[in-house]
Amino acid sequence: MADPSKCPPLTRPSVIAAHALIKPHIHQTPVLTNTTLSTLASTPQSTAALEGTPWAGQEPAKPVIRLWFKCENLQKVGAFKIRGAFHALTRLVEEEGWEKGGGRTRGVVTHSSGNHAQALSLAARTMGIPATIVMPRISTPSKIAATQSYGARVIFSGSTSVEREAVVADVIQDTGATLVPPYDHPDIILGQGTLGLEMQAQVAQLLASSEKEKKSLDAIITPCGGGGMLSGTALSCEGTGIWVFGAEPEFEGADDCKRGLEAGKRIERVSTLTIADGLRTPVGEIPWTIIHDRRLVRAMYSVTEEQIKNALKLVLERMKVVVEPSAVVGLATALYNEDFRWMVQNEAGEKGWDLGIVFSGGNVSVEALGKMFEPTS
Repeated sequence: MADPSKCPPLTRPSVIAAHALIKPHIHQTPVLTNTTLSTLASTPQSTAALEGTPWAGQEPAKPVIRLWFKCENLQKVGAFKIRGAFHALTRLVEEEGWEKGGGRTRGVVTHSSGNHAQALSLAARTMGIPATIVMPRISTPSKIAATQSYGARVIFSGSTSVEREAVVADVIQDTGATLVPPYDHPDIILGQGTLGLEMQAQVAQLLASSEKEKKSLDAIITPCGGGGMLSGTALSCEGTGIWVFGAEPEFEGADDCKRGLEAGKRIERVSTLTIADGLRTPVGEIPWTIIHDRRLVRAMYSVTEEQIKNALKLVLERMKVVVEPSAVVGLATALYNEDFRWMVQNEAGEKGWDLGIVFSGGNVSVEALGKMFEPTS
């Protein structure tokens, strides 16, 4: 990667500069609304629904939430990751001495369960750079096929971040390829943050056209795996008055960022097979400095596997939009996490919040969706 010490500062102006750099290569994805889902988010959960949860026996929250969905599932390669990949490679090529030193010939390498894999493969092909991608053997077959279709060499590994990184190290030793990490680098973070810039402007325009008194979002919630998108979005909102929150699966300790914030220390290892396969990695060191050290992310929340599936089903049936499980953890939080819902009620009162939800990707196969929702005996 480009030398981190020579990267632009991690600030909102740097996100704006990144957006100008990658704009020719990306889609400005749409922002959608859905009355049914906003109504559900603004309706108290039943006491029966809270049985067996940490909020059993408590009065259900009564927040007012208007949902705005940033559809990165409609982005190139079907996910937000293309933003960081193009920004990282553009900056790498511009780095003094990289090409003259044979960097283009040796190529680039990364590890990813699918979305960063596809993004780097497409960006590398566009810029004429060989790419090697280390993917877990349990990656979604459609993501593997798509990555290979963009011309990358795919090498398989175990599913944990430790296993992935070990194979990447071998590739670098053998080929001299340059690592383009999936989330833990300033150029990646700044690139991902461009979705936050777009969302702010798009929602402001939609609110202005509706002649409503409100002119901007109150908050944005994004999924969090390695933290590149969450921290980048937080940078894009710095100084705007828009709160930023993160959402994670809680299955098998996938909520490492939430637990890390509670303990005051980053959790470095995660081993989980949550259905939200894009969120199985621990938060990176650089995203952690933005999320924790600078306090640009207000809070983290977690949801269960069943809540993720319920949210996914609602999006498929009510919005007619195809997204992957990782993409709906923010929506699941708004619908089912009573800590979040009580917070919105207490903060916003009757006025409510305009809440941005990031649909991070849509790379899920029909077979996987069918299996996810097949009846259990």
